[in-house]
Amino acid sequence: MSLFRIAFKNLLRKRTRSLLTVLGIALAAWVLISLFGFNRGYESALNRDIDNLGFQMLVTAKGCPYEAATLMLKGGTGLRYMKEGIAGDLRREPEVEAVTPMLMQAVFDPNKGESGGITAYLGVDPATFPRMKGKLEFFQGGWFSRPDAREAVLGYEAAELEQREVGDLLLIPDKEVELKVVGVLKRTGTQDDGTIFLPLGTVQAVFGVQGELTGVGIKLRKDADMVKFEDRMYALPDVQVVSLTQVKTTIMTLVSTAKVMVLSIALIAILIAVVGVVNTILMSVVERTPEIGILKSMGALSWDIFRLVWIETVFLCLAGGALGALLALTTERVTEVLIRTLLPFAPSGGLIRIDTGLVVMTLGIVVAIGLLSGLYPSWRAGRVRPLEAIRREVE
Repeated sequence: MSLFRIAFKNLLRKRTRSLLTVLGIALAAWVLISLFGFNRGYESALNRDIDNLGFQMLVTAKGCPYEAATLMLKGGTGLRYMKEGIAGDLRREPEVEAVTPMLMQAVFDPNKGESGGITAYLGVDPATFPRMKGKLEFFQGGWFSRPDAREAVLGYEAAELEQREVGDLLLIPDKEVELKVVGVLKRTGTQDDGTIFLPLGTVQAVFGVQGELTGVGIKLRKDADMVKFEDRMYALPDVQVVSLTQVKTTIMTLVSTAKVMVLSIALIAILIAVVGVVNTILMSVVERTPEIGILKSMGALSWDIFRLVWIETVFLCLAGGALGALLALTTERVTEVLIRTLLPFAPSGGLIRIDTGLVVMTLGIVVAIGLLSGLYPSWRAGRVRPLEAIRREVE
């Protein structure tokens, strides 16, 4: 009979204890895989959202930079305005390749109830916005026919919510203004899906804010020095400059705090798993001391006993690691929903990326930890003296 079969049968002798140890290891593996998957997924989703913006900087009216970042990444309404002429001033800057002025307004629709009753309308320049947002593709129709047309382009989710398609009329609540839907965008997985786009001039006229903007998107030339350009922009009166680098750094700083907390939990789970493995194997060695003595009296070497106990440790760790990987894969969506409720900002798309390489790496870590935790029990089992063990059994 091989050592592997003997080790497996030894673990089955105390099923409840072995099962609890496996569950402890599985918990540690689940936390590790979810943590590493979140680390990969969050940065990838954030980079994707930033890339989909089509510009590197946003200029808004002077105020809180976090409000400006919200306007940039999540379609926040923005309550402050700046003069439309700022867009022309920015176009004349040598580092600037293109700019796109924007004006966002929000309307409460009582027919949709208190939750979800806010509809955001984003006024854009049809000559510059589509060019800077080149990744937008249409499910139906196209962009506006004129810069001041009473027309609307709906994001995919906005079209589903409003139950509109190309050719339908769209009413702006409280304004008694009807817009013709001329386009529906394909799903992008970003804030654009829930946005209703209108010509900039139309939003200014309908909402009575002629000559006002809430933001200007800036795309710099490839050879531009972003740091120097930012420093010059800060000198402009009554405006707030937010770069994508700032946004990403700020968000990742906030997320790093959460990641440290999660990592601490993972380390605690690992320590608990290690203690569980040591306790299980050590108790097994103590209980089987007479048996080990008999095996050694029959010719088994200390190295044979050491390997037997170590193989038991490997079985426990492999079983726990595999169960933890299965838990991480099956609860991926639930974990993502929980993370979204805890984080101050969560980009669109998947926040957790678990692949085969990550699972294999985590299994390797779990097995390595298990092997280290099994050293002392295996060493102790190998040092058992046959005569003392047999005498203890007789007594």
